[in-house]
Amino acid sequence: ACDAARYLVKRGDSRASHELASYLYREWRDRLGTDDRHTLSAARSLAAAVRQMGRYTDARRLDEDTLARRRRVLGEDHPDTLRSANGLANDLRELGETDAARELDQDTLDRRRRTLGDDHPDTLQSANGLANDMRALGEQEVTRELDQDTVARRRRVLGEDHPDTLWSASNLAADLRALGE
Repeated sequence: ACDAARYLVKRGDSRASHELASYLYREWRDRLGTDDRHTLSAARSLAAAVRQMGRYTDARRLDEDTLARRRRVLGEDHPDTLRSANGLANDLRELGETDAARELDQDTLDRRRRTLGDDHPDTLQSANGLANDMRALGEQEVTRELDQDTVARRRRVLGEDHPDTLWSASNLAADLRALGE
């Protein structure tokens, strides 16, 4: 059910995603408790829908709470904890708190590299987020290097035509343009 809510976000249907994730979150919170893994998964899906709706402060509150609960219940390096950290970093970036987003994204990338390896899709998602932070902070050369590495890895792992690969290639093109290349 949470995957369906996240699918709706990826399709751009934030309203339907919000309705589904809100329902799941309320039901599971009331039946299973606030620290249950299903409740926390629904909270993450709800935050993604709220973020896509442009309600970044609301998304941040949800993601901060979910991240704190997952850290306490699952530990710092659990994949679900790191997914929540990634969502919070997205909120922070959208709210203009780019330094805080960068710090969180760097920590998440380091943890994912250590626990999942350099080529795991989640690790590459974190690399993409960190590059977005660095681009916003004007660190073009370092951003280009990270994006080049991410594009190469995504091509190898996901294939040339995967949406994430194409997104990274688009980011790299923006880097090259900014550097006059």
